[in-house]
Amino acid sequence: MTVTRTVSATLINMTVVDHQTKHYELVKDTADYIVIDKRPGVNLHRNNTKQSLVDILNADFPGESLHLVHRLDDATSGLLVLAKNPVAAAEFGALFANREVEKYYLAVADGKPGKKQGAVVGDIKKSRSGSYLLSRTRSNPSLTQFFSYSLGEGRRAYLLKPYTGKTHQLRVVMKSLGVPIFGDRRYGPTIQDSDRMYLHATALRFTFRGEEREYISLPKEGQLFADGGLAAALLDCQTPWALPWPSLN
Repeated sequence: MTVTRTVSATLINMTVVDHQTKHYELVKDTADYIVIDKRPGVNLHRNNTKQSLVDILNADFPGESLHLVHRLDDATSGLLVLAKNPVAAAEFGALFANREVEKYYLAVADGKPGKKQGAVVGDIKKSRSGSYLLSRTRSNPSLTQFFSYSLGEGRRAYLLKPYTGKTHQLRVVMKSLGVPIFGDRRYGPTIQDSDRMYLHATALRFTFRGEEREYISLPKEGQLFADGGLAAALLDCQTPWALPWPSLN
């Protein structure tokens, strides 16, 4: 099987990317889809704003029929795939629905977690506040594996692998571990001196039309992501699928 691997500009080995705007960086442009690295704080949909990232991308790729095939929270940065036609969108929809797309995220949090690596399984339910919480029930559970790395001074980096795509899944999981993501004002302290929410979609791997595709883009924005203590986590992020991930049982 042919493997296509794309590594975007990283903190470890910076490279020049030709197509870059203040909203996103183009990682890969193929005949059937594009992969971008979304900046933190950029909204996918208009919501209460006049322009969304989708609007910007449609303007940047005239003549294409772009389709979102998965989503990131506005505060989250990182890799996002958009199909260029309905056929490709349907194929990606099936890949995500069948959990055939591997997704990896990098996060930073303060505090000591309940466990330093492992798996978190449980239903995610909506609370009265409009946020979500992790339940002990498992009728339709979220599934997440993680490793953590000490950064010193009570701070850790987390490499997260979600198997499911529930709303706010990783943010809820981190809160359930007792370490909400730094800068997450919904699930952590409402007042934090943070320049962003420290959650980044760093890698994707999937097979599309018989070819294995790998995309990696390490975080480029945020003072904590520039911390030298992140070296071990960033190295693992370059080939996250090769790690001995904890069992989900």
